Amino acid sequence: MTCASCAARIEKRLNRLDGVTATVNYAMEKAQIHYPDSYTPDDLVAEVEKAGYTAQPPAPPREEPADGEEAAAAEADPTRSLRERLLISMALSIPVIILAMVPSAQFDNWQWASLTLAAPVVAYGAWPFHKAAFTNLRHGAATMDTLISLGTLAAFAWSLYALFFGDAGMPGMRHPFELTISRTDGADSIYLEVAAGVTTFILAGRYFEARSKRRAGAALRALMDLGAKDVVVLRGGREERIPVGQLAVGDVFVVRPGEKVATDGVVTEGTSAVDASMLTGESVPVEVGPGDEVVGATVNAGGRLLVRARRVGSDTQLAQMARLVEEAQNGKAEVQRLADRISGVFVPVVIALALGTLGFWLGANGSWSEGFTAAVAVLIVACPCALGLATPTALMVGTGRGAQLGILIKGPEVLESTRRVDTVVLDKTGTVTTGRMSLVQALPASGVDREKLLRLAGAVEAASEHPIAQAIAAGAAAETGGDLPGVEDFANSEGMGVQGVVDGHAVVVGRHRLLEEWVIPLPEELAEAMAEAERHGRTAVAVAWDGEARGVLVVSDTIKPTSAAAIRQFRELGLRPILLTGDNATAARTVADQVGIAADDVIAEVMPADKVGTVRRLQDEGLKVAMVGDGVNDAAALAQADLGLAMGTGTDVAIEASDLTLVRGDLRVAADAIRLARRTLTTIKGNLFWAFAYNVAALPLAAAGMLNPMIAGAAMAFSSVFVVSNSLRLRGFRALAENRAEAVEAAADEQRIPTGAAAA
Repeated sequence: MTCASCAARIEKRLNRLDGVTATVNYAMEKAQIHYPDSYTPDDLVAEVEKAGYTAQPPAPPREEPADGEEAAAAEADPTRSLRERLLISMALSIPVIILAMVPSAQFDNWQWASLTLAAPVVAYGAWPFHKAAFTNLRHGAATMDTLISLGTLAAFAWSLYALFFGDAGMPGMRHPFELTISRTDGADSIYLEVAAGVTTFILAGRYFEARSKRRAGAALRALMDLGAKDVVVLRGGREERIPVGQLAVGDVFVVRPGEKVATDGVVTEGTSAVDASMLTGESVPVEVGPGDEVVGATVNAGGRLLVRARRVGSDTQLAQMARLVEEAQNGKAEVQRLADRISGVFVPVVIALALGTLGFWLGANGSWSEGFTAAVAVLIVACPCALGLATPTALMVGTGRGAQLGILIKGPEVLESTRRVDTVVLDKTGTVTTGRMSLVQALPASGVDREKLLRLAGAVEAASEHPIAQAIAAGAAAETGGDLPGVEDFANSEGMGVQGVVDGHAVVVGRHRLLEEWVIPLPEELAEAMAEAERHGRTAVAVAWDGEARGVLVVSDTIKPTSAAAIRQFRELGLRPILLTGDNATAARTVADQVGIAADDVIAEVMPADKVGTVRRLQDEGLKVAMVGDGVNDAAALAQADLGLAMGTGTDVAIEASDLTLVRGDLRVAADAIRLARRTLTTIKGNLFWAFAYNVAALPLAAAGMLNPMIAGAAMAFSSVFVVSNSLRLRGFRALAENRAEAVEAAADEQRIPTGAAAA
C-alpha cells in the first residue's frame, strides 16, 4: 500500500463479500477481518490479491525467537531502500536544478550533463511511483502516484524529444530565465529539472511518512517487553531458573523483593506489598498474602512470595491488554491524507485535460508538435511539486518546534484529530498527580513534639523497603533537616507496619491493628485524624513509642502544581475535562475538586478494559475524545481515543500507543500541544490550497500553448518557496505566556500540593 486510498480500496473490496466485516489499518499494514465459516483466510488473501495487493495471515507468536532471528529483525529497516533512493536522487537532482534555473551556470553542452544526471533519478528514484501507477492502472484506479509518474515521465520524454529531434541538443543552447508568456512548439526547451526535482521532493515526503509508519506497531512490542523474561520455579524442593515461556499452569514460582511477578497466579506463601499501578492505576501498593491473586508484570515491593501460576502466555492479563491495544489501533479509522483525497478528483481531471488539449490542437491545425507540447505542459504545470512539500515541510517545522517545547507529534493524521476534539479524558495517577507517594501531614498528639515524631518514625521506616515507609522516611528527613538516627532490633510485621528501638525508645509505626497487638490504645483525636485522612482517599499510619500513641502520619499521591492551570487552559480551548482513574472514588473526587473538574465528570475505580469502554461510550455519544495518560493501563484507551497524548515521564507502552508525546510531566504542555497541532494543520491546509492554486491558475495558459517553459519552472519554484516559507512561520509558535513564565519554576519546585483538603 502506498497511500491511505490503497487501504480504503482493499477494505471496500473485502466488505463486498457476504458476511465479511473488514477494517484495514494503513499505518500498521494490517487488516482485522470478521468472516463467516464459508470463507477461509486463503479466500480473503485471494480477494486482496484481486485488488492488486498482497497479504498473508499473521504468523503465530513465539515466546523465543529462533537463533539469529532477533539480530536479523533488529537489522531489518523497511525505510532503508527509500532512504537510499532519496539520498541518490537528491545528490543528482541539485546540479540539474541549478543548471536549469541559473543561466550563468550553463556551460557548453550542459543539457547533456543534465540528461546524464536526471536519467537515474527518473528511472531509479521514481521507480516506486511508476510501479504504483502501473498497479493502479491495471485495476482502473488513479492516485497521486499516477500523476507523479505521468508528470515526470512526460517531462523526461519531451526533454529527450527536444534534445534528439529538436534544437535543445545544439551546442551553446541556453535556458534564459524569462518571465514572459508566448506560444512555442517547445522543441528548444527541456524539462529535466522538473522530472528530477519532483521525484526528489516527493521521495522526501514519502520517507518521512515511512519513518512514522515504522513506529506505529511499537506499542505492542513495548507492552510485551514489560513481562518478566525468566522465572525461578520450585521443582522437587529445588529452585530452578527457566525462561518464562516454559512456565506451566500449576507451577509454583518464587518472587523476590524488587522482582516482577512472572505471570498471573495465587500467593501460596509469604506476604508483601505489590506495586500494581502499571495495570490498575491504583497509586498505593496492594498488600497481598496467602490466597490473594497477583498479576504478571507487577512488581514485588516487599517480602519473598511463592506464587502458583493460574494463567500463562496469551491468557494473562498483560497479553489481554496487548490485544486491547491492537484492537483499538486497528479499529481507529485512518484519516486519509488531504492530498490523496483531493487527488481522487484532481488526477483524472488533469489527465483528461491533457488528452483534451492534445485533441484540440490536432483538430485545430494538425500540428503534433504544438499539440504534444501543450499537453505535456498541462501535465508538467499540474505536477505536484509544491504539493509534495505541503505536508512534510509543515510537519517537519511543526514537529521540530514541538520538540523544543517538549511535544512530539507522530504524523499528519494526528493533526486532523486535534481539530475535531471536544473532550479531554485525563488519567489521574502520574498525569494530574505525581504518581509518587509523599508525606503530606504529620499530626502529633497533644504535648508531643512534631520534630521528634518525625525523627523517630522516619528512623524506623527508613529500614523498610515498603513504598509507604520510604515516603515517610524521605519526608521526615527533609522536614527535620538532618540525618535520621539509626534503628536497633528492627522488625517488619508484613501488611501492618514496622517496629524498632531508636534512641532508647521502643517505636511502633503502622496500621491501627498493629497498635492493638501491642495493646496501645489510640486516642480519639488521633483515631479521628486517621479516619479523616482515609475519607479523602489518603493513607494514614499511627506512631507510638514507649507504649503510648504519639501521632499520625499521612501519606498520599500528590497533585502536580500545574494541573489546575492546565484544566483551565483545556476549557479555554473548548474542551470538556473528564477525570478517569483506577483509584477509589473518594480520592478521585478530592483531586477533581482541587484542579477544577466537576464532580459529574469523575469516573473512578475502572480497570484497563473499562477505560477503553469509557472512551468508546463517549465516542458513541458523538464526542471527539482526547485521552491523556502515562501508564500501561492507559495504553489501550490512548490508542482507542481520537487523539492520544502520553506523558513522557510515563511508560514506553503508553508513549508508543499515543499520537502526541509530552516530554515533560507538565499537563499544561498538553494544552500547548493541541494549540501547536491545530496551528500546524492550518498551515498544511494553506500549503495544499496554494499548491493547487498555482497549478490550477497556470493550467489554462498551458492548455492554450502559451506557457513558456521557464515560467512553468518559475511558477513551480515560487509555489515551493511559498510553501516552505509558510511552513517556516511555525518556528515562531510559542507556549502560552503563563506556561513560559512558570516552566523553569515548576521544574525546580520540589514541593508538592497535597491531595487532601484538610492538608491545605
